[in-house]
Amino acid sequence: MGRSFSWNLYVISTFYDLLPLDTWIYLTLLLIQFIYYPMLAMIGVPVNLLTIGILPQGKCGLSNCVTRYLVAMSVADLLVIILDLILRHIPIVYWEQFQFLLFIPVCNIHAVLLYAATDCSVWFTVTFTFDRFVAICSQKLKSKYCREKTAAVVLGAVTVLSCLKNIFWYFMLTSQYRLGNLPWFCDVTEDVAESRVWGTIEFFHYILTPGLPFVVILLLNALTVRHILVSSRGRRRLRAHSSGESRRDPEMESRRKSIILLLVISGNFILLWTLLMVYSIWNRMEHLGSVSADLAVFLQESGFMLQLLSCCTNTAIYAVTQTQFREQLKNVLIYPFTAIVKLIQ
Repeated sequence: MGRSFSWNLYVISTFYDLLPLDTWIYLTLLLIQFIYYPMLAMIGVPVNLLTIGILPQGKCGLSNCVTRYLVAMSVADLLVIILDLILRHIPIVYWEQFQFLLFIPVCNIHAVLLYAATDCSVWFTVTFTFDRFVAICSQKLKSKYCREKTAAVVLGAVTVLSCLKNIFWYFMLTSQYRLGNLPWFCDVTEDVAESRVWGTIEFFHYILTPGLPFVVILLLNALTVRHILVSSRGRRRLRAHSSGESRRDPEMESRRKSIILLLVISGNFILLWTLLMVYSIWNRMEHLGSVSADLAVFLQESGFMLQLLSCCTNTAIYAVTQTQFREQLKNVLIYPFTAIVKLIQ
């Protein structure tokens, strides 16, 4: 796998009793990344392609509006896997095999596309959360807002704004790849690294993505859960006074499935993004001289690993929470084998 892997393994195995704990953890994470990142790419690309292929068929029991949001999230996740995992992190880990990138001056363009795709992935989750909030909590607004056409307009607006928001990376970073994460993967000039203007812009970038989405998602989920709990108690009291009705409540079952899907997707996003967000904001504040304490660099690598994992988990979430999606996924996976059997017969 290259001398980097061998060297890290040699250092850990030979000097394990002399290394500081944070250095030992950092080197161990680098070793794990040699296997973790390629495996994540080999899993993430096909599972997102499967999701993009299955959901638009309309056989999963989801509305057209919800389907559009989930497909958009999968497309954004796929772009993040390609632009961030495959074209950024794997070359950094296998830097000896990707030295040729140092002679391809497109790093700042790559950064704009990468961060725009990441913003889309994050804010598509926010728009999906808001759509479910409206659908569950406001029956009057639901008929006007929770439509396929509205979803297309919202997703298109988010995409355009994400691209415009991240143009500053083109001017902040240079076109030269660094093949490292200290703290950018492109080279920057000394003036930019120490500039309070660029530092403030970058700081607000991390606040907007994913700091603000964290707050919005938590608030919307709290309001949604509160509304469901209140309405559930009311419906139970009404049905208790009704005679001759089945105890099964299709409306509440539908809401329960919606809230499970919503909470699992939102919780997964927050859990896997938190560490990278905290480290990125702290690191930029340190460069601006606002804080003096250093965070261990292994926290950054752990944050990247968790954040990239979030781009591969939504398909598993759909398979666990949506029975019909699970059936369609199973049909797709076994189709090649059934086709071979029929061909043999």
